[in-house]
Amino acid sequence: MSSSFKLQKLAVTTLLLMLCLSLGSNAQQAPIAPPPTPQESQAPPPQDKDKDKAPSDHKEAGAAVDSNTYKIGPSDILSIRVWNEEKFSGPVAVHQDGKITLPLLGDIQAGDLTPVQVQDNVTKALTKYVVKPLVTVVVQEVGSKKYYLDGQVNHPGEFPLGVPTTILEAISKAGGLQEFANSKKIYVLRGDKRIPFNYKDVLRGKHMEQNIRLEPGDHIVVP
Repeated sequence: MSSSFKLQKLAVTTLLLMLCLSLGSNAQQAPIAPPPTPQESQAPPPQDKDKDKAPSDHKEAGAAVDSNTYKIGPSDILSIRVWNEEKFSGPVAVHQDGKITLPLLGDIQAGDLTPVQVQDNVTKALTKYVVKPLVTVVVQEVGSKKYYLDGQVNHPGEFPLGVPTTILEAISKAGGLQEFANSKKIYVLRGDKRIPFNYKDVLRGKHMEQNIRLEPGDHIVVP
């Protein structure tokens, strides 16, 4: 074998060896990518949108009366609210003489007046101390006008008469009649009068004139 052929073979072998070494070096230098981070299995809980909201002002619910027609009486509880004037705001009781007492204002007539009329009176009295007072007066609790249910009803007792109420409505508010009630012999005691009421007739739409409106102090008796 000639010396020139040997040299060529040696050169090819050397070239292949250098190529292999170069590929191995590049493989060692290539950075290994870190494994992907697993995603959270669950989304973060939603934030409570109402959490940071300031609570709204609580408004006292008044009794179920018509502020334009209801006539205030002794033992009623009125809720008076004066905008931005806490010292003039709050519940007040109606005295037996029909008056209410407010700080600085003294006694103000409320008996036999509607809540709207009392509201106007309080507003006028406040003009001495407050510029353009904004006043709201509602009946918080009816104490002057009540009726009573006795006998075979599910919830006998005392009930406020804040709105016009018929005998049938009153029995419904008391949870209805008990099983052994004598529905044909119901009556209303009004002073020295005894007013009959036939429950079954009224339910059938007969003799509807019996279903009268109650007056303060009426006693409905269900035998």
